[in-house]
Amino acid sequence: MAKKNEQLIREIVELVGGTNNIQSATNCMTRLRVRLVNDSKVKVDELKELEGVMGVVEAETLQIVVGPGKAKKLADLLVEQYSVKQDSAGGSETSTTNDWQENKASVKKGQKQGKLKSALELIAGIFIPMIPAIIAAGIFNGFSSLIGTMQGEGALAGQFWETVRLLFSLIGTGFLGYFAIYTGINSAKRFGATEALGGMVGAMSIAAPIDEISQLFGLFDADEPLNSILTTGKGGIIGVIFGVFILAKIEKAVRKRIPDVLDLIVTPVITLLITAILFIFIVMPASGLVSDWLVSGLSLIIGSEYTIVNIISGYLLAALFLPMVLLGLHHGLIPIYAIQLEVLGGVSLFPVLAMAGGGQVGAAVAIYLMCKKVGNDRLKQVIAGGLPAGILGIGEPLIYGVTLPLGKPFITAGLGAGFGGAYAMMMNVMSNAWGPSGLVAVPLMHADKMIHFVIGIFISYIGGFIITHLFIKKEDVLNV
Repeated sequence: MAKKNEQLIREIVELVGGTNNIQSATNCMTRLRVRLVNDSKVKVDELKELEGVMGVVEAETLQIVVGPGKAKKLADLLVEQYSVKQDSAGGSETSTTNDWQENKASVKKGQKQGKLKSALELIAGIFIPMIPAIIAAGIFNGFSSLIGTMQGEGALAGQFWETVRLLFSLIGTGFLGYFAIYTGINSAKRFGATEALGGMVGAMSIAAPIDEISQLFGLFDADEPLNSILTTGKGGIIGVIFGVFILAKIEKAVRKRIPDVLDLIVTPVITLLITAILFIFIVMPASGLVSDWLVSGLSLIIGSEYTIVNIISGYLLAALFLPMVLLGLHHGLIPIYAIQLEVLGGVSLFPVLAMAGGGQVGAAVAIYLMCKKVGNDRLKQVIAGGLPAGILGIGEPLIYGVTLPLGKPFITAGLGAGFGGAYAMMMNVMSNAWGPSGLVAVPLMHADKMIHFVIGIFISYIGGFIITHLFIKKEDVLNV
């Protein structure tokens, strides 16, 4: 194996223009990333055909897809045997998230960066760091709910299982219960405010005195607290983000006018006082109104009382989700997930959109069988390497390495995924959180909906396979 890797790296070096054309190198999870002196010296077509190379992405750094494990070994050989400088911008343990982002950036190179996309990237910057905790909390809440259901049915009993249930519930609610605080902290990072003060804005939004203030000013509805103009949690994370944005503006303005010797004490006190007044009496009621409108609007197409509406909306949402990802619009869905979780106690949109990855898996299997017929071994290797990740909910290798470059399968995969989305919406599948799609998302679902989520995924597999198989031709995969 070592000899094979040495031979492969030698051939790669030759095709990229020799060691003199390599500035530095590193690797991501599946790619050898080479920073070049002169891009024009690279023989891209020959590099793509090289045995052991699954794909080539031409971006700021040349990314050579070789698969997990091998990427690290090849990067080490470049550094150790060819005296190539290791790229300080990355490392051998660069996260897969960064890898996906760079790949997406290369695909979307040249797209206009408008105000909408900038705003969505800002939202992504606030929530992406919290995704591991969101996933973990959702999984523990899911298992806690499952154990509780089984206890109610008499399948589990005793102090041990009750302790486990409570422990899982503690871990899950430990994060989700203070989601607003973490949102405030991360928003402060993005807006340039003091992080602790941002966290305090999030804490104020869920603090009990909010209800008391609301009652004093006649803004509280005792019969229907959720319908109050002002109540604990009103406006949710949308309100927190806007509140921290205001906090950042106020803090910077106050700091300019306060002597350095008093800054540590006076600036945070004045900033929080002004922010609290604006946040409680303007931001929370206004953002609460927006959240209520959003939930009401979504209820017309998500969770409708009419089954046919659910089927159509579920199909369209799942079928169109991946094009939204390519345009960067999917980041704007994160606040909607959070609002659903806060208001409904679960997220119905995420399980439907998660079906999009299932369509990619089915389409990839159809392409693999076609590659087998025409003898395209290189594309077979790419698919074989990406399928396990796709099944587990990591769709980027299949999307950016297979279906999107081929074009037609990217569309047929979405059309097939729509059937899974229609089923998930029809069965009212809900999740405790959001994260990767695929089978790893099963523990995130409400206990009584897990089986329906799995069925929906398999429907997406079958749909993506059948539609792609019907429309793809031998010549589509013969010379790619």
